[in-house]
Amino acid sequence: MKHHFLVFASLFATYSIAQQSPVSYPKTAKGQQIDDYFGEKVTDPYRWLEDDNSKETKAWVEEENKLTFDYLSKIPFRENIRKRIGELYNFPRTSAPYKAGKRYFFTKNDGLQNQAIIYNLVSFDDAPNVFLDPNKMSKDGTAAVALAGFSTKRDKVAYTVSQSGSDWQAMYVMDVENKKLMADSLKWIKFSGAAWYKNGFYYSAFDAPKKGEELSKANSGQKIYYHKMGEPQAKDVLTYSDPENPKRYLGAQVTDDESFLILNLSEGTSGNEIRAQRFADGQKAGEPHFKTICKGFDFEFDVLDNDGDFLIVHTNYNAPNYKVVLIDFNKSDVSNWKDIVPERKERLQSVSVAAGQLFCFYIKDATSKVEQYSRTGSLVREIELPGLGTVSGFSGEKDDKFLFYSFTSFTTPSTIYKYDIASGKSEVWLKPELKYNPDDYETKQVFYPSKDGTQVPMFLVYKKGLELNGQNATMLYAYGGFNISLTPNFNPSRMVLLESGGIFAMANLRGGGEYGETWHKGGMLEKKQNVFDDFISAAEYLIKNQYTNPDKLAISGRSNGGLLVGATMVQRPDLFKVCFPSVGVLDMYRYHKFTVGWGWAVEYGSSDNKEQFQTLKTYSPLHNLKPANYPATLITTADHDDRVVPAHSFKFAATLQENQTGKAPTLIRVDVKAGHGGGRPLSKTIDEDTDIYSFMLYNMEVGER
Repeated sequence: MKHHFLVFASLFATYSIAQQSPVSYPKTAKGQQIDDYFGEKVTDPYRWLEDDNSKETKAWVEEENKLTFDYLSKIPFRENIRKRIGELYNFPRTSAPYKAGKRYFFTKNDGLQNQAIIYNLVSFDDAPNVFLDPNKMSKDGTAAVALAGFSTKRDKVAYTVSQSGSDWQAMYVMDVENKKLMADSLKWIKFSGAAWYKNGFYYSAFDAPKKGEELSKANSGQKIYYHKMGEPQAKDVLTYSDPENPKRYLGAQVTDDESFLILNLSEGTSGNEIRAQRFADGQKAGEPHFKTICKGFDFEFDVLDNDGDFLIVHTNYNAPNYKVVLIDFNKSDVSNWKDIVPERKERLQSVSVAAGQLFCFYIKDATSKVEQYSRTGSLVREIELPGLGTVSGFSGEKDDKFLFYSFTSFTTPSTIYKYDIASGKSEVWLKPELKYNPDDYETKQVFYPSKDGTQVPMFLVYKKGLELNGQNATMLYAYGGFNISLTPNFNPSRMVLLESGGIFAMANLRGGGEYGETWHKGGMLEKKQNVFDDFISAAEYLIKNQYTNPDKLAISGRSNGGLLVGATMVQRPDLFKVCFPSVGVLDMYRYHKFTVGWGWAVEYGSSDNKEQFQTLKTYSPLHNLKPANYPATLITTADHDDRVVPAHSFKFAATLQENQTGKAPTLIRVDVKAGHGGGRPLSKTIDEDTDIYSFMLYNMEVGER
């Protein structure tokens, strides 16, 4: 087994980084674009790279990819890393089953399948049946499938298919009993489920984009339609649109008893409004009349279920750490709301409604805690968990007698537990077989001071007995935005670093949701610099406490985390050896002009606003690059990313290469037939992770002995 492990060692001169010459980059043409922001002239010489369909951009991508993959191919231990990552992924992985009607549904990947298969069964004494296999929907595994909603009788289910990582989805319907595909086929759907009512369902869709603009043009004018089974999409009934506010997300929900149609409106990724309409006898599905129940857009509201005319709602209204309230549809004024699960110190991250109970998922210092309540808010019990980690599941029907949940940690993949509702007892239902010993590793949580003194939590994962001598290769990862909480998770590729004696660090920065809305707001809009300060302080803590040093420290982040890495490496290039801004939001002046980027303005602000422009100006990674000795950088993006369009990464890469004064490589890796990350085939994940860890260890002069 010794060949499986990377051991830190200085590399011999045959592949010494220090003796390499600077990388010779392709020459990137410059345009003459100049923009005026409130009287301030800003050049944008690489604007032409925003056109992902032009032959010039395609030629540039091809040339940059050739440079990158030529560089990566010369890393001596790259194939050994690829082999080990493949071994680490090659074990069965199953999600927690949940009941829909008389059947249980779950996903399973046998090991190296590109996409997990959806299975179902009636009894656990029977062998599971393949329900949907996305691996058969494309030759290269780039089709991804998700169940969008079961009909009220659970005899039909709508499901979505996305291709090559795009957010665009097509929706289809299958008969659950005989797995017969119905004739129904819907297109140009994004961010939508299927809310069933009688013989059809509500869904959200956009108008079809013009040819060639599918992956980059700003999306606006989302609408809600009602689709009647058997009818073509062209006959779907327009239920709700808002032409006066085209940049709103619109979503539909129908309560299980088909009493209410719920309308969810949001102007971005933070804050929403809830409107509801009670279906009247004889009323047509496409003619609802909505009543505002929860006025937007300063707070979050999520309708969980209903008891007759009362709606059960998860919200942070006047409760930064969230609570559950009961709202009478007939007397919906805030003064009549009743708290059934009050706010408390820990954030109530989410609530699952199943088995006639409320399962409340709390976050305590970025780890899961689950409590079971009655539907009227009486505490039944706190559910005993196997340790500090992340829990998901507890989904099912109202009459279930038992439920399933999964528990995972940084060094252990999901173990599935069966939970008895009456007794509160959990038993292991499925435990994965591993090709390493998780007991060889330890996880600890530390709290460190940020620049302004705020205490920030950070997880550290490494081999037991590791010597803290300041020489350990370390990957620091974070996100810090959009109210998203980072909790312990398992990534098989990460074990390559841990097996080699490296350290994985994950910091829970402001901007996330780990400590409720106050923590979130502490890292958004004009306070965004707090997030970068938190990240920089995490790095300084690791160095000060002898975990690593600047020559052995890498930083990584995706999407908003890519912004985090880009901004931090520009502000403190001296602090890191290697940087991985992945699918990052890097052009803060123009992000809102592509696809659904306009929805992030509530988090970042917009360059269309004079005051907010001044804030964006201070940290926009693209616009703060200047000649400097930057760390070795591997920018990663994908050609079908229509969430954070690849133009961000293209322009940042060209500008970074222009401003790199040192010898460290600044490369861009553009994946093909891939998107922002959702639904990515496992083969592409293994390829990218191989290149990330190879690039990291090679540039740290850490290799295979």
